[in-house]
Amino acid sequence: MPDDGRAVAEAAFRADWDALAGIGRDPRSGGYRRFAWTREDATLRAWFTGRAAGLGMEVVTDRGGNLWAWSGDPDAAVADGAAPLVLGSHLDSVPDGGAYDGPLGVVSAFAALELLRARGRAPARPVGIACFADEEGARFGVACAGSRLLTGVLDPDRGRALTDAQGTSVAEAMAAAGVDPAHVGRDEETLRRVGTFVELHVEQGRALIDDDAAVGVASAIWPHGRWRLDLAGRADHAGTTRLADRDDPMLRLATAVATARAAAERHGSLATIGKVDVRPNGVNAIPSHVTAWLDARGDDPDAVRRVVAEVSDAVGTAAAEESWTPSTDFDVPLRDRLAALLGDVPVLPTGAGHDAGILAAAGVRSAMLFVRNPTGVSHSPEEHAEDADCVAGIAALAAVVEELA
Repeated sequence: MPDDGRAVAEAAFRADWDALAGIGRDPRSGGYRRFAWTREDATLRAWFTGRAAGLGMEVVTDRGGNLWAWSGDPDAAVADGAAPLVLGSHLDSVPDGGAYDGPLGVVSAFAALELLRARGRAPARPVGIACFADEEGARFGVACAGSRLLTGVLDPDRGRALTDAQGTSVAEAMAAAGVDPAHVGRDEETLRRVGTFVELHVEQGRALIDDDAAVGVASAIWPHGRWRLDLAGRADHAGTTRLADRDDPMLRLATAVATARAAAERHGSLATIGKVDVRPNGVNAIPSHVTAWLDARGDDPDAVRRVVAEVSDAVGTAAAEESWTPSTDFDVPLRDRLAALLGDVPVLPTGAGHDAGILAAAGVRSAMLFVRNPTGVSHSPEEHAEDADCVAGIAALAAVVEELA
């Protein structure tokens, strides 16, 4: 990057990164708990709105609760046949998640626009920055909920009725946050404004480490889904009930975990049981019921479903599908154009779901850029990206804006 741009990009990145650093951070784990429609989420959304206002951008909320900051008039551009370009990602996290998953894409988008302004390179058409709501699904269980509602993939009534562990519904949480849940649903007006969407994201694996590259371009997202296992048993006393007399659902949970791992290895897929609800959850009580959630994904959808079927058979209970996203290929001409633009950087698939994938599946021309993660670890406090690589990502995003807008 030329010296005149590096200082601007570094300063913009560092200021925003420092502003976000303390929001929702758990001092015990060092990870983040930024869940949808909470106080922390409200703080993040307020930061996004203020950051956009500082660049003279107008912020609007769509029918899914997603935020869109616009530089220029997207509706006038659409009327003139000049489809706008949108950048962005999300700000929410998984429980004890890392700092980079999501926020890096939002911060980089703002920094890229500042970099272009510093160079006197004003886009010829409107550019937007999106902040998608509830991408992780950590609170209500459905990933990419905001983009799924926007595109109509998630039924509005089902979306409003989703509940968290405390029984609070999405509708109640949105209303408490000042967003009217009655408006939830596919938003044609917003979708018309998005000619192309490009999401920058920290890599959630080791491909860029192996390729010794700071930036890469996504080729596709593997098919993936979430299933719920309801394992019934009988509550009883841990100290007086003979082993032969027990109906302990934790044994079926153990079978599910072991089967998921073994089946995933056999079928060349990935499977994880990482969330469990045990009732009554007492140290000296045999559980009456265990609910477990299975995450399964891989490059072959049939193989993924065989994993789920084997887990269901092993525990004698059909897994209830809560979400399924088929394989998503990003726009090939756009993908190849961006890879060449950035110097023939690596093109790689990912097993992680993203809002860009939801938009791509809905027919929106979409692409993704990845920034190297030297730990290869994600959804963890160990998730990381070096500042120099983040700046390289900002420069890449600025080049994309120059090329497409």
